[in-house]
Amino acid sequence: MQANYFAKKRRNSFSFLLILGVVTILAILITEYNIVKGFTSLPKAVEWAFGNFYPTLDSLSKLPDILDKLIETILVSVAATTVGAAFAILFAIMGSNTTKVNLFFGSISRGVATVFRNIDVAAWAMILLFSFGQSSLTGYFALFFGSFGFLTRAFVETIDEVSGGSVEALRATGASYFSIIFQSVVPSSLPQMISWVLFMIETNIRSATLIGLLTGSGIGFTFNLYYKSLNYDIASLVVIVIAIAILSIETISNYVRRVIL
Repeated sequence: MQANYFAKKRRNSFSFLLILGVVTILAILITEYNIVKGFTSLPKAVEWAFGNFYPTLDSLSKLPDILDKLIETILVSVAATTVGAAFAILFAIMGSNTTKVNLFFGSISRGVATVFRNIDVAAWAMILLFSFGQSSLTGYFALFFGSFGFLTRAFVETIDEVSGGSVEALRATGASYFSIIFQSVVPSSLPQMISWVLFMIETNIRSATLIGLLTGSGIGFTFNLYYKSLNYDIASLVVIVIAIAILSIETISNYVRRVIL
């Protein structure tokens, strides 16, 4: 019986790899991608980067302006994530199998979260450009909608996983719905929720850099401006500042996770 089970798993794995290989070959043929040329061009790309894409002493004069745009990007990302998390908690409580009010509201909450989660932040930015134009507000709402959808799904799974036993115990004692939420669900789920929020902040700072290219704001627009004007030394300084900021924030987030979890 066990031998048949493993044989079936091997067949399924082989079938998946075969399908993946066929799809890859078809994609290469349709797009006319030259694999050999792609790999042989890498040394030239690296050579160009080391020869042109590095900061100089003159580019350091632009560092204060770059830091201002970086701070703007970080603040927008944090604001969009935290506000999105507040709405996500409400929808997660209504959508969780453990705490939902009824099937109707639970289905609505999960459906809304699914729609928002499956539309990429770049797509949100392009949609919102028609309403708000190129501004920080467009980037904020794009990150907010993406954060709301992702965090709602994450919070729903957290509540279902962490709070099930304690909720049942409180229900057995006759506790009210709001007592269950504030005495069981929120306290037991909060550390994991904070971890998800920190993860989303990291993700949004990375996404905000790309969103800035579309919305004409933040550090992404600054990079695009200098890169298109062929000021590669300043553009490289922007990339270095972004990388340092992301690594620093990730280090802080990992420390906070270790403390609270």
